[in-house]
Amino acid sequence: MRRTLFLIPHELFGLPVFGFGWALLVLVAVILVRCLVARRSGASVGQVVNSEGLLWGIFAAVIILVLPRIELTNLDGAPVGMAIRGYGVMLLTGIASAVALAAYRAKRRGIDPEIILSMAPWAFIGGIFGARLFYVIQYRDQFIGSTRGETIINMMRFTEGGLVVYGSFIGGFLAVAFFVFDRRLSLLRFGDIIIPCLFLGLFFGRVGCLFNGCCYGGPCEDASYALYFPPKSPVYERQLRSGELIGLEFEKASGKITSIEASSLAERAGIPVEGTIQGIGDELSYLAEASREIPAEQALPGLRVDVDGQRYRWSPDELPECALPVYPAQLISSLSGLTMCLLLCGLSALPLKDGLLMMIGFSAYALLRFGLEIVRVDESGQFGTGLSISQIVSLVVLSLSIGGALWIKLRAGEVGSEPS
Repeated sequence: MRRTLFLIPHELFGLPVFGFGWALLVLVAVILVRCLVARRSGASVGQVVNSEGLLWGIFAAVIILVLPRIELTNLDGAPVGMAIRGYGVMLLTGIASAVALAAYRAKRRGIDPEIILSMAPWAFIGGIFGARLFYVIQYRDQFIGSTRGETIINMMRFTEGGLVVYGSFIGGFLAVAFFVFDRRLSLLRFGDIIIPCLFLGLFFGRVGCLFNGCCYGGPCEDASYALYFPPKSPVYERQLRSGELIGLEFEKASGKITSIEASSLAERAGIPVEGTIQGIGDELSYLAEASREIPAEQALPGLRVDVDGQRYRWSPDELPECALPVYPAQLISSLSGLTMCLLLCGLSALPLKDGLLMMIGFSAYALLRFGLEIVRVDESGQFGTGLSISQIVSLVVLSLSIGGALWIKLRAGEVGSEPS
């Protein structure tokens, strides 16, 4: 796990990077160079302003108003810099690689790649919007802030994780469908071109999940394939608050302790078996000793457990250095995506009816995702079943894909039976 690849510092040589600082100066320099190049090519500065002024204004507004607001702060609330997230980098890498492959496949089929490049922003915006909306609806309680503005900002921080692939498929598909119908193009034909590329994007996207620590697998034995996540990762926090990391088990409803592991932190602290837990969470008193040179999100608070009116505490140094081993769900999904991309590209060489490859791709992902949910444990059962929301959607997608494939076959048969 490497959530933050690097941190752009808040200041350089006493001047802030964002806001009225270095980034704005760089933008001004770029604009001046652009105007000089335009004048040498015969265009006037006025023409450049008329054609590009709005775009430069948007960039300046983002630098001055938006970027300073999303800088990370330390425990005292002072800005420390802009985090470049591994998840965001891999997300952009996946999008760029998928678009490049789609343009190449379109050219191989005699279609102008410019159409793919024009379609890409629609697919990107629709995919991101759908993926984030799906996640926000599913985990809506996590995004509620003290103000409406804070809630909206929390919902917009998609580069830190919190995107659902199914939402991306649905949102991207609807956006592409609108683009295709507006241009009077064939949705089935373009679907066949694009579907392998989505799996290539999935390959990079799941590597981003590994960097972010999300979409993790369930517990497994200590083995060479197991993953061990550090403090502050979602799986570490989950195991810590469930008591698993300190060696105790308790009933969630009543808080009654059912067992304590021998030689565990809980046993060494003297927590009584069959006691009742009133609370378990962060011990914030240790944050006073944390460095103010790091973002607040990296400061480790420690753990407190209240049992029968007595509080037990552990400092960050006393807690385990990593979570218990879990299945490599992110890597399984990533490699499955790459495998499906290669297989679908290979199937493209066969004389399949338009749209059939797209239906095969959707069906394959539905099956893969249904199986992956057995390995993952970050989604609970929904609607009174043991199936996660992704498994339920998988069944719907699989049914629709099979129905779509049958419709394509029947449609092809009807067309082929018409007299010439």
